[in-house]
Amino acid sequence: MEDIKKILHGIKENVLMAGHTTFKIGGQAKFFFGAKNQKGLIKAIKAAKLFNLPFFILGSGSNILVSDKGYKGLVIKFQVSSFKFQKNKIIAGAGTKLRELVNTSTDKELTGLEWAVGIPGTVGAAVYGNVGAFGSSMADSVHSIKALDIKTLKIKTFSNKECRFGNKSSVFKKKKNLVILSVILELKKRDKEEIQKEIKRFSDYRKRNHPLNFPSAGCVFKNYAKKIKNKNLLKKFPELNEFNKGSRIPTSYLIDKCGLKGKVIGKAKISEKHANFIVNLGGAKTKDVVKLIKIIKKKIKEKFGIELKEEIQYLK
Repeated sequence: MEDIKKILHGIKENVLMAGHTTFKIGGQAKFFFGAKNQKGLIKAIKAAKLFNLPFFILGSGSNILVSDKGYKGLVIKFQVSSFKFQKNKIIAGAGTKLRELVNTSTDKELTGLEWAVGIPGTVGAAVYGNVGAFGSSMADSVHSIKALDIKTLKIKTFSNKECRFGNKSSVFKKKKNLVILSVILELKKRDKEEIQKEIKRFSDYRKRNHPLNFPSAGCVFKNYAKKIKNKNLLKKFPELNEFNKGSRIPTSYLIDKCGLKGKVIGKAKISEKHANFIVNLGGAKTKDVVKLIKIIKKKIKEKFGIELKEEIQYLK
């Protein structure tokens, strides 16, 4: 593969992916390339196709679990992180850190992203998975998206409606040929002090309820988006009646009721602070996390009849 090095200057070999994910877990990528602009991204994709290499486009690695065996292809880290304001709109490269947008929009007295405080990751990844919290999500603020079709290498603009946002999902998550290049967010004016109060409230909640002192990928599973109708379950777990009034049943509640909080395999642990987090105690392996995921899914299926769906992505 010496020839690919001639095409992609700066490409690296055998890069440990643990250093590129918030989980701090994962084996080596055969090749790793940082694309600093759109042109670099397209060049890397063309090179991967030329040499018949599988490829994966990485954001900040905040919602991903990489195999212990690594990835036998090319990982392309899209690093475009510039952004600008046009009145109440933010035009941001997909690689822009979400926290930067929270901070800067606050300074501009623009509201709509307070809920995202403390969430690691890029704006592109947040749109991809329609990340949300505290009753809000990216879908609420997205005006439009520019995405690259890796099959045709053509760029298309998607309106909010065309993004087909759903529960932790979007058209970009469903159609793997689409790669988000940039995002336009539309926010509203609000008093800066009110924005800061909201941010503090959400930030304090995360500190109290999330295991922020250990590496993780955030919530492992999506919340269950249907109502539970089993009368025996509703009688045994009366809280389910309250959850049924809303649109989600928290997966953390279901895991807790299965008695799995604090369970450890190897160096991976189901958090006692928030059961939908699996944390890396230091030196955890992907196989440890996968075993815990399988146990959680099995126990919840047996107890509640619910098929959990992962929120995290696997790279193997």
